[in-house]
Amino acid sequence: MSLLNYQVIIPARKGSKRFPGKNKTHLAGKPLFQHSIEFALKEGIPANQIWINSDDEELLELAKGFDVNTYRREEALAGDLTSTAAVLRDQVVFFQNKNIACDAVILLQVTNPLRPTELLSKSLEIFNSSDRSSLCTFSRLNKKFGSIDKDYFFPKNYLPGQRMQDLEPLFFENGLLYITKVDLLLQAEKIIGDDVFPMVMDHIYAQVDIDEPDDLILAEYLIENYINETF
Repeated sequence: MSLLNYQVIIPARKGSKRFPGKNKTHLAGKPLFQHSIEFALKEGIPANQIWINSDDEELLELAKGFDVNTYRREEALAGDLTSTAAVLRDQVVFFQNKNIACDAVILLQVTNPLRPTELLSKSLEIFNSSDRSSLCTFSRLNKKFGSIDKDYFFPKNYLPGQRMQDLEPLFFENGLLYITKVDLLLQAEKIIGDDVFPMVMDHIYAQVDIDEPDDLILAEYLIENYINETF
């Protein structure tokens, strides 16, 4: 598939204050983490290059049923303030110690369970032909936004009365897919480098981010009713 050696990492921390047990909760009859595993497999990633990274023993046992690898995260890397970059860096060090070939990591977040078909294959095609240290998916931010201070609203990206189509194009990190070279993780502990390639996509799946139980409602609706899932 590529000239680089890739490993897919799916972090699935046990703790979640807003949504306890989130990563094991069911969406369309499947644990949330299973959707990311199936996406990677469907995109052609071998099971032995897919890793569930977690401090949750029950979740790790469940993951073994899909014939993918599991990596038990240390307690020190399972806190609320632990960055995803630190988690990935720790596992990259593990890869090196175990002589597991890995030039770049593909990060799939459990909280973004819906991804269009061919997103990963097309992202890898672009990444392999570039000299970038990272790739990230972005979507257009079609919002008028601002800040509120002392009960006054201050617009940031528009003037009152300005048409939406006249706004400066702005984009947000939608969380669906990240690719990061190992050197960036080891040297800077970053997932997104200064030279990140912006993979722009306006697919409706980019609106799904499971942070609270109510977020499952939109995800369930799209699974049941949205047919065109190709990127």
